[in-house]
Amino acid sequence: MSVEDKPMLNREQARALLAFARQEIAHALYAPKGTVQPDSLPDDPVFREKWAVFVTLSKRQVLRGCIGSLVAVESLAESVRRNAVNAALHDPRFPPLTLQELENVHIEISVLGVPQLLPYSDTQHLLAQLEPGRDGLILQGPSGARATFLPQVWRQLPAAADFLSALCRKAGLAADAWKRGGISYQRYRVESYEEEGGR
Repeated sequence: MSVEDKPMLNREQARALLAFARQEIAHALYAPKGTVQPDSLPDDPVFREKWAVFVTLSKRQVLRGCIGSLVAVESLAESVRRNAVNAALHDPRFPPLTLQELENVHIEISVLGVPQLLPYSDTQHLLAQLEPGRDGLILQGPSGARATFLPQVWRQLPAAADFLSALCRKAGLAADAWKRGGISYQRYRVESYEEEGGR
């Protein structure tokens, strides 16, 4: 099933989910450890469906944290809760978010479709199949190397060759590893929802 097969969230559902993500980050920062925060989400069946989710945090349009899952193993609400907190506090690329920063952080939630294998015969075939701005890509390389880029990364890397080179580097491979073969790819689409107004 692709993300197109799933119902898109309406404006009220998206706003509720984004507010929920912000609340969970705030609770993780403010509340004493072990304190239970009641859910603030409406009782809507869509939040109980199993979806894979990434939560991206940015500050002044610069990435501040991004954590997610590629497989739908938990409810939309639980996936947003866990990944929002992890993006804020446990992204190894960044120091944990502080209370002072929270007010200036912009939240985006990406709901993923099921990844599909992307077969290709050579590098030109691979490049020709990619759809900038639409495709999220999972790279699986030798010795367990693995990495993904959400479709939003095309905004910074609009050329397919640059996109693949950066993805290889993220996986710990040489930038030109995608030209040598021995790498498999899966692509997916997302529906993204973000807070109104820039921070």
